[in-house]
Amino acid sequence: MLSDALPFNQIQRVLVTKLRHHGDVLLASPVFQVLKNHAPHLEIDALVFAGTRDMLAGHPAIREIFTIDRDWPRKGPVTHLQHESALFNRLRERRYHLIVHLTEHRRGAWLAQLLRPRWSVAPKRNSWLWEKCFTHVYPLPMHTPRHTVETNLDALRRLGLQPGTDERRLVMVPGAPAEAAVEEALAAKGLSATPFIQVHPTSRWLFKAWSDERNAELLRALHHDGHRVVITAAPGTREKAIVARILELAPGTAVDLSGLFSLRELAALTQRAKLFIGVDSAPMHIAAAMQTPVVALFGPSGEHQWRPWQVAHRVVASADHPCRPCGNDGCGGGKVSECLTTLPVARVLSAANELLAGLRAAPNVAAGGA
Repeated sequence: MLSDALPFNQIQRVLVTKLRHHGDVLLASPVFQVLKNHAPHLEIDALVFAGTRDMLAGHPAIREIFTIDRDWPRKGPVTHLQHESALFNRLRERRYHLIVHLTEHRRGAWLAQLLRPRWSVAPKRNSWLWEKCFTHVYPLPMHTPRHTVETNLDALRRLGLQPGTDERRLVMVPGAPAEAAVEEALAAKGLSATPFIQVHPTSRWLFKAWSDERNAELLRALHHDGHRVVITAAPGTREKAIVARILELAPGTAVDLSGLFSLRELAALTQRAKLFIGVDSAPMHIAAAMQTPVVALFGPSGEHQWRPWQVAHRVVASADHPCRPCGNDGCGGGKVSECLTTLPVARVLSAANELLAGLRAAPNVAAGGA
């Protein structure tokens, strides 16, 4: 249907770039699979920030993952230039025929010009210079929210590939070492063969977090109902401190696994959970990739763009705050989002009980007030 659709039979090597945070990178994982499904002969590489590499490691459609370290500029101009030159030389050696740039990061424009692929695609911007750098551009959603997975796949649609519904699932591969590490950790806690609920109360962005008091109340309710619960968090001092405060308020209600796992190990743990409860964060998207049912609490971020993708889930969000989703880092920039912190425990518990009872929501249905 497109007059400028690409002849994929003439393409051998593709570079897909996603220079964003962990969850964003995972939500780009279907792009690689769709490319491989429609053109199995392709050699597909990825370019991401170093800290997000594990979100794509082991992906069956990816040949090699190249990384950019955010700390390079802090190492001085000479060292920074050496790292950038080494990366550029490795990318140039691959002689890409196509670059798929999935963000508005300016590096994509540089690469499209310097690596000189025959074709390149990127999101449309209000800049003639930006658009001149690419052979194809695709429009971002205007006024109507669209899930981030679909927005990523729009890059391929613009090139003439139409992804099927059954090939848009998130792809994350924990790997055998991660699965073995989780099995050992669970066995040490007496949970090896025990169904459990995973509660992940934290986010690197504090304005996306529920209150410690309500998390503790939720743990007490789940424990009272007879569920085994594990609580997880990233290994950072701040997030581990949040978990410690929650458990001080609800002692004996959950097994503390905070800070113990890498991202791939966290995926292996989540794969074994019967339910995941958490806020809008990378671990929530990992749960969706692992096909673990999800209860997701949303505040200032929009569930239409970021809800759990193609997995049984419930979204719990406030219907009493017409200002949401505002995208701000807390009300007035104060790091506390009242639309999130005021969510009642009863609604979260009700959503959890619905999923646990087998009342599976369609993947594109959000409950709890958008």
